[in-house]
Amino acid sequence: MDRVALAFSGGLDTTVCVGLLEEEYGYDEVIGVTVDVGQPAEEFEEAEETAEALGVETHVVDAREEFAQLCLDSLKANATYQGYPLGTALARPVIANAILETAIEEGCDAVAHGCTGKGNDQLRFEAVWRDSDLDVIAPVRELELTREWEIEYAEERGLPVESGNEGDWSIDTNLWSRSVEGANLEQPNYVPPEEIYDWTDAPGTVEDTDLVEIEFEQGEPVAVDGEEYGPVELIEHLNERAGAYGVGRTDMMEDRMLGLKVRENYEHPAATVLLNAHEALEGLVLTQEEREFKAQVDQQWSKKAYQGLIDAPLVGALEGFIEQTQKRVTGTATIKLDGGSARPVGRESEYAAYSEAAASFNTETIEGQGITQKDATGVAKYHGYQGRLANAVTKRVDGDE
Repeated sequence: MDRVALAFSGGLDTTVCVGLLEEEYGYDEVIGVTVDVGQPAEEFEEAEETAEALGVETHVVDAREEFAQLCLDSLKANATYQGYPLGTALARPVIANAILETAIEEGCDAVAHGCTGKGNDQLRFEAVWRDSDLDVIAPVRELELTREWEIEYAEERGLPVESGNEGDWSIDTNLWSRSVEGANLEQPNYVPPEEIYDWTDAPGTVEDTDLVEIEFEQGEPVAVDGEEYGPVELIEHLNERAGAYGVGRTDMMEDRMLGLKVRENYEHPAATVLLNAHEALEGLVLTQEEREFKAQVDQQWSKKAYQGLIDAPLVGALEGFIEQTQKRVTGTATIKLDGGSARPVGRESEYAAYSEAAASFNTETIEGQGITQKDATGVAKYHGYQGRLANAVTKRVDGDE
């Protein structure tokens, strides 16, 4: 008996895929696999109800701890893509691995997803799955289906499907971010209604401000305001706390891997706070050269993560440098929550590459270094000399003198 494991959410795409895998691909049994990376409880309830109506056996895999740890690890690379945290991208390899392991345990011949041929997730899932001996099936992409066709297919067969705001929007939620897309949101000039947001209140709703102290150990956040948290609890706590101040909204035109430019809306309160805090602490402890070079390393790490290729050899090499820098990223950063912003207002570390006495305008010398203010005169004379020389030569050659 041929069996296929389907990435199952209970939404329109995956619900339709159950019938298609049986009717169009000839599989005798479809097994649904739902992976918990921090979705709301109601999503699992809906998925279970849909699976029961379809007569599909389902497996729920709890991957919250693994995913949360990956999110906190991504902080070390200040991981963002075109300005937003990589919630969806980081979740996909975790989900794909969990589905693959379940498929192998259940003796499946294939794995399947409900992604279209226009998005990123098809590539992220298959980058994991194609390293196995199982067949990979993508009914929506391979049959070139549209959402309208899927809705009609579901209605004809009486399939129970719900997606987003009664089907208007496509919503994807995990611990690190919540994304909303589709319908009118696909129009670049459409102003999103406040109702699309769930994690964040409208900025300015809370009149007061809040100071949050994040403690890091070797680049990883371990405590908030002196209270220690595990990875999942820390993220959940900051999502709720910063979300109340409207922190972590991103409305952007995103360049997908296939070259398509799409409108995306994201919510990511905890990620915003933690990224800002981590960068603030790095600014205190890393040298100028380390910071400049690490920015290039971080960009490459983030790009591979966006592509769903966190196991690529390049990533391991990049992490060698990143981990070396993070040995000194230990200390605290204070973030002020106010009107939609999460602004660093303080940082402290025993590894600070900073001397208050040296930088102060109230001291005449740099103690212990034998440096006086007058010593900067020679530096000032040389600073820009080559450029001044080149400009003078150019004027002479051009006949301007």
